[in-house]
Amino acid sequence: MDNEVWFRWLVWMDYRLALLFTVIIPLILLIWTFVQKAEAMQRLLMIYWRVSSLLAITLYLMIGNFGVGFISGLMAKILIPTALWFWVDLNDEIDYQQSGPLKLTFSSWRWATTVYCILGALGALPFLGCAFSAEAIATPNCRVWFEPPLLFKQYFHSGSKPGFLGFIGIVGLIIYVLCLSYFVLFRLGKQGRSAVQE
Repeated sequence: MDNEVWFRWLVWMDYRLALLFTVIIPLILLIWTFVQKAEAMQRLLMIYWRVSSLLAITLYLMIGNFGVGFISGLMAKILIPTALWFWVDLNDEIDYQQSGPLKLTFSSWRWATTVYCILGALGALPFLGCAFSAEAIATPNCRVWFEPPLLFKQYFHSGSKPGFLGFIGIVGLIIYVLCLSYFVLFRLGKQGRSAVQE
């Protein structure tokens, strides 16, 4: 490890916060919304999981040592808050729902995740150069971002080669970009900001 990287603790904190705000809490909320039959929140969470899958793709790209992971990670932190607030009909339904612990927790998570993603995106901007240069990606300032994904690999994919996991990330990224392009080019114009398809 490169001990001279002063912001290593911030990198690890970013991954820990990502685990909390983008995996653990929304998973609990998804189960809670199904139990409470809160349909608007369920729909928004299902949209959220589709969009936030880019974070999982980014993790595998980083394991494979692909610089494009720096771009996909930034894009994920831009797309997630967009997905959480974009849908006018779902926002209205959630606003008009009766107050209670679920609504309070859901709203708190939505705001906290938005703030986390905005700060995370701003923090990622100085490292975008890591995506475009083999020399840059080899520097300690770029390498430090690969440490948490490699620990994830050690725990969950210890028998797999990084190149193979990176390939899975590339395939996932291609599928994600195709689906997002289809939505933006064909469905967004018809659907607008309504999550309920006509």
